[in-house]
Amino acid sequence: MSAKLDIVSIGMVTSVGLDAPSACAAMRARLDGFQQTRFRGAAGEWLTGAPVTLPRNWVGDRRMAHVAAGAICEAFEHVPEARGQTALILCLPEEDRPGRAVSDNSVLLRRIAEIVELDLHPRSRTIAHGRPSGVVALDHARRLLASGDAPYVMIAGVDSYLTSQTIAHYLSQDRILTAQNPNGFIPGEAAAAIICTQGRRGGIRLFGLGLSRENASIYNSEDLPFRADGMTAAYRGAFEETGIEMNRLGYRIADLVGEQYWFKQSALASLRLLRGRHEFQDIWSPGESLGNIGAAVVPLMLGMAFTAARKGYAAGNPVLIEASNDAGACGAAIVAARAA
Repeated sequence: MSAKLDIVSIGMVTSVGLDAPSACAAMRARLDGFQQTRFRGAAGEWLTGAPVTLPRNWVGDRRMAHVAAGAICEAFEHVPEARGQTALILCLPEEDRPGRAVSDNSVLLRRIAEIVELDLHPRSRTIAHGRPSGVVALDHARRLLASGDAPYVMIAGVDSYLTSQTIAHYLSQDRILTAQNPNGFIPGEAAAAIICTQGRRGGIRLFGLGLSRENASIYNSEDLPFRADGMTAAYRGAFEETGIEMNRLGYRIADLVGEQYWFKQSALASLRLLRGRHEFQDIWSPGESLGNIGAAVVPLMLGMAFTAARKGYAAGNPVLIEASNDAGACGAAIVAARAA
């Protein structure tokens, strides 16, 4: 599948800004939304998290619905003609994640549509693979656009690691960042949305996409050697579709949440594919400002690339977006800026 799509509008709700311009400016300035939470670690200390500040203390599905609706409404503001003819693909946390903030995927989808005052397109759906959900959604979106079933596709992601059960689970696995555990992540929450269409300039275009699976995942019970085969294959698939080698890449944006495993994965994938003379390739990560935001991360990273291209501070062109989850699912997408 090599059909291209254009990203023409974005929206964000994060711990460092409740809209895309403020969130992207804060992340560019290396500001963060980290603060003391109501959760305690194993030693009784207060844990650090990156919650979104909302006008009301909503929890669970209601909180996720309002956070997602904020990002979606912002995206529609810049492309109002998309209302009424947009298929919504909602990216959500993994079904088996303990304490996931979403109790019913379909109910959440309908609740968001009610808040946004949007009639759900028949091809709307949910994808619940956590962080790489957005890469899977891009594949569905380009197929929808190529088939003519919808002139616009909205990819939205919403997630939160700030629930009691989730915190307890990852603490038991030594996955949360604490004073005693430097090799951990900061739990966060966020929502992001992008509007996709075809044949429209002025945004960024998807040129290549790769999906694969890592057998030596972070929970690899067989103690297989970790060579980043999954992410390497995802990179390779994206480059083959795009028709370029990795040495022509401008920079990368990755879902690095703070644990060594993910840094090693990105480094190994790059080392295995980068050949020949090349310029410095920077790597950005929203995790530096937002912590682990799960299924919201791919739409948000695409929004970062979109804003950087629009504002003229991108670290190169094209940009590779990568994401993976604890079960080993790996995804990579290559996008490039297009002149208006």
